[in-house]
Amino acid sequence: MTIAIGSDHGGIVLKEAVIRAIESLGMKYVDYGTFGTESVDYPDYAEKVASAVARGEQDKGVLLCGTGIGISIAANKINGIRCAHVTDAFSAKMAAEHNDANILAMGGRITSPADAYEFTRIFLTTPFAGGRHATRVDKIMRLEKLNG
Repeated sequence: MTIAIGSDHGGIVLKEAVIRAIESLGMKYVDYGTFGTESVDYPDYAEKVASAVARGEQDKGVLLCGTGIGISIAANKINGIRCAHVTDAFSAKMAAEHNDANILAMGGRITSPADAYEFTRIFLTTPFAGGRHATRVDKIMRLEKLNG
């Protein structure tokens, strides 16, 4: 499995922890930037990661900004993306298990590196439960077609 990673300047403090989590699982990653603390615009990185995941170039993604909110909103504008902003371990698990999220979003100003490591591992190792949840995810995905 290969994971796409993207971050703005506010989320870059979590990137090393996310990479360590991915590598600890024996997975690969592609880093779409940013690579420094200079101010950049999070929609640019959300688009790169979400587009790669939507096209099937990468299996899943992790996005990071100051709060995780803006970058998750931007990612969810790409058809086929179910990006979940999480702030706790339970939400990371449910995003994967119940929502079949394909991108995890976290915030560098509200999440510690230790928590980002844990949330990433949980998200990437929790299988989608399917069943009644698959019906719900299908309904979510049909919403894209209403405006699309």
